Amino acid sequence: MLLVLSCAVAALALVVDQVSKQLALAFLETDSRIPLIGDLLGLQLAFNTGAAFSLGSQLTPLITLLGVAASVFLIGAAARVRHPVKAVAIGMILGGALGNLADRMIAPPGLGRGAVTDMLAYGELFIGNLADVAIAGGVVLYLIAVWRVSSGEARRRSPSSGPGAGSNGPASEDAGVRRR
Repeated sequence: MLLVLSCAVAALALVVDQVSKQLALAFLETDSRIPLIGDLLGLQLAFNTGAAFSLGSQLTPLITLLGVAASVFLIGAAARVRHPVKAVAIGMILGGALGNLADRMIAPPGLGRGAVTDMLAYGELFIGNLADVAIAGGVVLYLIAVWRVSSGEARRRSPSSGPGAGSNGPASEDAGVRRR
């Protein structure tokens, strides 16, 4: 059931990403920015053959192979996940990875060498897309889920010192009182 949840989230992220990229291609330009939140966030068309922040732009085929490997890994992780929040997080990451991978596979200049379409301009820092947002959001959500699960397990394992905590504390054992 959680695999279905992960796949549904991944499919939604993939569709939203690809539709947003088609809209960007139809309505945005590379040489002008439409401000959304002043200079902090805007819309501007860009193409990225590299990884995050355009790193490795000469290594597009390698980045494509890494995207394929990451997607296979994420599908395996989705099949094994046992927590619904983690399933959603994995689905978000997978959907984002597939969105960018789809660009690399079908966008010009060709199979495995395509440029990823970007449109979200974060000030003068970088321009990204909704696949990147899904990946980053999924990673944050996954880390929160891991932290909450591990802190919950730590609370369950630690002895409680409050009254009526469930075990016969040392004082009641010393006094010879046994509660049932």
